[in-house]
Amino acid sequence: MDPSPFLELKPAPRAIFDTLAERRSRPRFMVPTADGDWRAVTVGAFAAMVREVSLALGALGLEPGDRAAVFAPNRVEWGAAALAIQAAGGVLVPVYPASTGEQARYILAHADARVVFVDTPAALARLFEAWDALPALTRVILLEDAPGLDPAAVLHAARAKGLSVPPFARVERALMTWAQARALGRAVDREEPSRFEAMLDAIALDATGLMLYTSGTTGNPKGVPLTHRNVGVNGRDWLTLNAPLLDEPGRGVDLLWLPMSHIFGFGELCLGNTLGFTSYLCDPSQVLQRLPEVRPDVFMSVPAYWEKLAQGALGEPDPSRRREKLDALTGGRLKFCLSGGAGLKREVKELFLSCGVLLIEGYGLTETSPTLTLNRQDAYRFDAVGKALPSVALRLAEDGEILARGPSVFGGYHKDPEATREAFTEDGWFKTGDVGRFTDDGFLQIIDRKKDILVTAGGKNVPPANIELLFRDDPLIAHVVVYGDGKRYLVAGVWPDPSRAEALGPEALREALQRSVERVNARLASYETIKRFAVLSRALTVEDGFLTASLKVRRRKVYEAFREAFEGLYGPSEGS
Repeated sequence: MDPSPFLELKPAPRAIFDTLAERRSRPRFMVPTADGDWRAVTVGAFAAMVREVSLALGALGLEPGDRAAVFAPNRVEWGAAALAIQAAGGVLVPVYPASTGEQARYILAHADARVVFVDTPAALARLFEAWDALPALTRVILLEDAPGLDPAAVLHAARAKGLSVPPFARVERALMTWAQARALGRAVDREEPSRFEAMLDAIALDATGLMLYTSGTTGNPKGVPLTHRNVGVNGRDWLTLNAPLLDEPGRGVDLLWLPMSHIFGFGELCLGNTLGFTSYLCDPSQVLQRLPEVRPDVFMSVPAYWEKLAQGALGEPDPSRRREKLDALTGGRLKFCLSGGAGLKREVKELFLSCGVLLIEGYGLTETSPTLTLNRQDAYRFDAVGKALPSVALRLAEDGEILARGPSVFGGYHKDPEATREAFTEDGWFKTGDVGRFTDDGFLQIIDRKKDILVTAGGKNVPPANIELLFRDDPLIAHVVVYGDGKRYLVAGVWPDPSRAEALGPEALREALQRSVERVNARLASYETIKRFAVLSRALTVEDGFLTASLKVRRRKVYEAFREAFEGLYGPSEGS
């Protein structure tokens, strides 16, 4: 693909409207229906949503620079609301749909969100729970497109279901349906037909267009404001490097399941707008079942799904049959494959390549818009996360921490000058918090999170993630978390795959897990080996705060919740 027509820096909503004349009747999204079929949403229909809702937001008083949130699972209206906020000059603040009431309250309050788009009754209940802590909030827009939906009826139904609805008139004044917002926008459009284009033209590249809250591992999340230039420069670099693997514009098909509330998923949405993908929307629980049905040529995912696909193919000892198996699992048309969110084991990448598919892996953070490095078709190493993007400069601090600088790096955390000072060196380099090294041929390798290195009582520095990675391909194990900072030896919590655990029974499970630990220990230095482990049944989930939106383990949260189990693996005088 020739990327040159798409390399001009522009705000994200432009991608839809600058190509609207050519793509209006093409399907932009395919939405699953209750009867198992798919419903098409054209580019024109999607553009109409964005246009009307952005005009409504302006009429409702959203000023350029104001923050507006989307608190919902993936759906077409999520994408339309997000781009409408940006088209109106506002700042999009995504809230992860599984957030608790307290988590949502913190983000909405800290961002001073004036508008929030909300979907499910559960999300609405969490919003009501936080209502009295959100004085800046003036409008709640329900992401439903039923013309007869009445806000008063919604509140009545919520009360009937036992939801705690705040007894304030302000709630009813604030509540509005998607259909009402679109109708308001159409009315504005009839009166001022040039208003929408004027709003788009007024968006400055250096204005903030997106503010994501980093999941972090401790404390409250931090607001990361990203300008249209930050994201645009990163997107331009990304397209330039990946163009050889991408299909011609208007022909790509992707299975979009990554949460749009995460920068990885939002980036896939925006890429699809730019290149004219037909995006099949999919619930995360149905990804593997949908792949052979949709047969996408673009698939972006976190390591968990790549590893499950690899396990399915590795059961075939014959290489040609292995490729047939992988084709059967994926639909056989994969052309561009991207893994992100966490490190992917080398064996998985090698399997895909042996089957004719290059699985691209990169590295970055929300604060860097997000990509810093990328493997690419003409330069890749499976033991590394690639080379720096054209607009990115990287260097290593004395302790090995990766430092970054460039136009895609954010300027500082929202309302947190202390955290901003701590995030940058005195000469302006962003501190990633990751420890790395460069290979002789210039590829970056990630060693570990700087703050997650365990220092044993014997003075040995052990990156726990390196050990945990060795369990990634074990079908019996869902998660392993290594523990032992300040201790004489290391122990671990092991979370078995629930279905396999139930099939084996407790004794056989324990024996099988012991063999798995012994296999890993055989690959480690003596001070790195896991001496004891606890089998833990309480699942690690995003909803409970043990996993981030991109399915990384929140190590300190797990340590805190399961500390008794970890400490119980040490005798009275053995732990230190």
